[in-house]
Amino acid sequence: MDHSSSTPFNEGADVIKFKTRIGIILFFIYAAVYGVFVAINTILPQSMKINVLFGLNLAIFYGFLLIILAIIMGLIYNAVCSRKERQYEESNL
Repeated sequence: MDHSSSTPFNEGADVIKFKTRIGIILFFIYAAVYGVFVAINTILPQSMKINVLFGLNLAIFYGFLLIILAIIMGLIYNAVCSRKERQYEESNL
């Protein structure tokens, strides 16, 4: 039984490499930002009580920042990869 995609997906190896590279770069950026969050919690846990913005403490602010950053990075990934896919499709018409 074939469990492949129902839509034909013909990407070149260069597009796949590009998308993989962009995904890995964004992953390491997010991992670094998250690593700083973990480091602050490990080394200076009392600093998480500091009010930063709009009465939110650093823990809450940083948590929202991580969520928003993940959404923004997902949108960036989608836009960059979609553009590359369109370029590939146009060059192979």
